[in-house]
Formats: sequence, structure tokens, C-alpha cells
Amino acid sequence: METKKNKGLKAIILCGGQGTRLREETEFKPKPMVQIGGMPILWHIMKIYSHYGIKDFVLCLGYKGEMIKEYFLHQELMGHDVTVSLKKGSRIVHDGEKEVEDWNITLADTGLNAMTGARVKKVEKYIGEDEFMLTYGDGLASIDIDKLVEYHRGIDTVGTLIGANPQSRFGMIRTDQKGIVTEFVEKPKLYDDFINGGFYMFKKEFFNYLDDDESCVLEKKPLSSLAEKHQLSMYKHAGFWHCMDTYRDYLDLNAIWDSGNVPWKIWK
Repeated sequence: METKKNKGLKAIILCGGQGTRLREETEFKPKPMVQIGGMPILWHIMKIYSHYGIKDFVLCLGYKGEMIKEYFLHQELMGHDVTVSLKKGSRIVHDGEKEVEDWNITLADTGLNAMTGARVKKVEKYIGEDEFMLTYGDGLASIDIDKLVEYHRGIDTVGTLIGANPQSRFGMIRTDQKGIVTEFVEKPKLYDDFINGGFYMFKKEFFNYLDDDESCVLEKKPLSSLAEKHQLSMYKHAGFWHCMDTYRDYLDLNAIWDSGNVPWKIWK
């Protein structure tokens, strides 16, 4: 059931990268518009946040950003009946029963070549609240946003990221004490290790660690500076996490969706 206690929080989503390792799909569209189950992965990410009451989004656009703008600008038309006067050049959008997402979206052009930190800095003017969420436009997780917010506010650091358990790129071999192979494990989850899962929550003062020079990379100096000052915390997320970095990831995520057992689909 949708929660309301996070109402007022905004989520910044980085949508500007070129997705060069997913060229089969991103040659003609930006990575956040690559479809999972017939809908852009960006829509899936926004549905996760929306489920937890976060419905205000700032999208940092770059590569083929006009396609993302067109998608959301046309959502009103796609969700309602429309009467168009070709002669007058006017249109009437009728009330209808088709579902339209209750989202407020700021579509911000943050440049074609800007790095992640620069993109976030460029949208500072759209964040009026004391806290904000941040994520990338290519990752899905069964993340409990309520628990992330609670953890971040309780530990009181400037920033919190989720730590996800990575999946091995290779199959693992298990042996007994004599070295006899007992089991092959296909790409297991590595529960003793954590990687940056790409879902963040920050106090607004984090903008002071960023600059709008195009070379500012979020994951380098800004986060390292927070860590040096003991102002970066990690919320451990033991559940599902998967980024769409390669064509294989694209196929894997669509296979999960087609299976009907979709860990990140927490909405009704």
C-alpha cells in the first residue's frame, strides 16, 4: 500500500549518460527509455518511489533528452480522449477513466557531456527542501524507501547510500577439505561484499560538495569528501538489486518481468 510520510521529498534521477555498453538499445534512445516489460526502465524506477509517496521528480537530461521530454509531455494525451481541430490548431483534452500517474516532473537539460556530479549541481535550484533522494536511470531494486529514509535521518549524516550485495560474474566452485569438487554454483550472490547500489538520500548541504564544472563526478571527490569527514553512511540492502549496464542485463531484466515474479514491482 502506498505510503504518505515521504510526501514533499523530491527524487533526482540521472538520465544523461550515453549507455555505450548497451549500444544495441541506446543507439536510438537514451538508456532510461530502454523498455522492461513494455515500459521504460525510468518508469519502473519512478513507480518504486511513487509507491512510497515520493511523486516529485527532477530528471537530469543529456543524451537524447528530447525523447524523455516527448514521452512525458505526451502522457496526458495518451491517458485521455482528445479532440483536435486541424484548421484551428487547437485541442481539447477530455476527462477520462484511463489512469495517469500523479507525478510532478521537472525535465532539466543538464548538458550532453556533463558528468554525474555536475548534473546534480545544475538542478540545485529545483530542490527547495532540506533533503532529497537521488538515483540513476538504469537501476532497479526491491528497496524499502521508508526504511532508507528512517535510517538516514536516524544516523544523521549528510549522505546515505544503499549497499547492495553484488552477484559474481562467474560461476563458483565449491570443494571439500581434500579439494574434491562438490558443487558448481552459477553466479552466486556475494553476501560478504557490498557495492554502491545507486540509491541515495542527502541533506541539501551536499550541494556544497558539488560544482557545475562538467568534469565533476559524483562518485569521486564529492562522495570521497563525505567519507573523509565521516558524513557518508551505508544502508545495507540485502534484497534484489540489478543495474542495466549491458545488453545481457537488459535481457535478464526482461526475463524476470516475463516470469511474473518481479522483486522490484512493489506497486499494485
